[in-house]
Amino acid sequence: MHDNPTAGARQARDLVRVAFGPAIVALVVIAAVVLLQLLIANSDMTGTFGAIASMWLGVHGVPISIGGRELGVMPLLPLLIMVWGTARTTAAATNPGSSWFVIRWVVASALGGPLLIAAIALAVIHDAASVLTELQTPSALHAFTSVLGVHAVGALIGVGSKVGRRALTAARLPDWLIGAIRPAVAGVLALIGLSGAVTAASLVVHWSTMHDLYAITDSLWGQLSLTLLSVLYIPNVIIGTSAIAVGSSAHIGFATFSSFTIFGGDIPALPVLAAAPAPPLGPIWVALLIVGAAAGVALGQQCARRPLPLLPALGKLAVASLLAAVTMAVLGLVGGGELGNFGSVGVDQTTFGPGVFLWFFCIGALTVAMAGGLTRRPKPVPTTEPLAALERRAEPVPEPPAKPDEEPFEEALFTDDVETNAFEPLDPEDAVEQDIIVMPERRADPRSVVDDGDDDLPDAEDLWDADNDVGNDVGNDVGDDVGDDAPHSSQGREPSD
Repeated sequence: MHDNPTAGARQARDLVRVAFGPAIVALVVIAAVVLLQLLIANSDMTGTFGAIASMWLGVHGVPISIGGRELGVMPLLPLLIMVWGTARTTAAATNPGSSWFVIRWVVASALGGPLLIAAIALAVIHDAASVLTELQTPSALHAFTSVLGVHAVGALIGVGSKVGRRALTAARLPDWLIGAIRPAVAGVLALIGLSGAVTAASLVVHWSTMHDLYAITDSLWGQLSLTLLSVLYIPNVIIGTSAIAVGSSAHIGFATFSSFTIFGGDIPALPVLAAAPAPPLGPIWVALLIVGAAAGVALGQQCARRPLPLLPALGKLAVASLLAAVTMAVLGLVGGGELGNFGSVGVDQTTFGPGVFLWFFCIGALTVAMAGGLTRRPKPVPTTEPLAALERRAEPVPEPPAKPDEEPFEEALFTDDVETNAFEPLDPEDAVEQDIIVMPERRADPRSVVDDGDDDLPDAEDLWDADNDVGNDVGNDVGDDVGDDAPHSSQGREPSD
């Protein structure tokens, strides 16, 4: 089989696009933003490459250390965009019928390219730190782990959207286990969507506070920068609202927020943080728990789409709730961190994940039961025999009566001699008489006697005048005599002159 150069070139382009496409696009956007910021600030280009490399790592959740202060709370929106870009490129390079060899190459490209760029970025930061003493090189292990995790999740989502069901089917997993992914995604999206709606409503309610936060700068570029930062940190705020909705808490330094209590403290002057509730806590925030219950209902409805027996239904619900809880816990972990003098920012990890699981499992179980998602396990159908076969099997089969004069064959042939422990032949008197077959005598077949009553008939030779010895008169006389008795006659030849 000849190789197809066109297909090989196309696959090579796809692998290069998967390896460097999202990472290069992010690098170009970051470089444009950094250069624009430096031009507006009328600053020199010293340390430009170090700033670009630090921001590229920051997009992947790697903390940035400047002047001994660590910025560990990185915005979630660029990270989610990076995951989406990786998933999109890997999905475009994967066909539903692709072999596992090609799929491994696609995943390896999606991970290898960003790791190479991460190594280059660490080298650039280390070189820039020799000039800018305030810039510190981040931990290499943390950097590689964060980059690998972000692109691995994107590759898993992209490849899984094409061959995920085929892989799970090949693993011979139960159908209800495969079907637990859809309810988990529905529950996470419902919780994030409803929390986003609550965040937007809170921003509208606290519009005056947000206006005061914009007043810290008078320049247009400063207000645009605050707006851009607020947009980038919106997913972080939504995750905090989700934690409050499931009974957990979110904190910004010493300031702690939950559905039951609030502890005041200093918060950064970021306009999007105006959505945080201010003390004293009103009763309306207790109603925020309805968001967690509504998300549990959404998950339960998806689980009830295909009714199952009790144990498989509970297993499907538990797996879906666990997947959703792990997803939200990971988002809460990535969206938090250290924020300079403010301290730790994020959600309470000890209660956030378990809270999501309990809300989804308990409310989801009630929803499954009320939505008709439970069925009885089918009973095995007993195999019935025909009535005639049952009657024949019920009636005992009579044994044929034994003849009194008939003895077993073994006893008739041999007699057991106890003394010699040997068998003796029977007496001649007991010998079985043989029937003499008398064959009948063979009689000869009678032969039929031929009647010679027709001896006076003339021979056939007399009817022919072969030698022309007899005259016409004699021939005619003989012909007349024969003509009276025979059915046919013949005349001799005429004599020749």
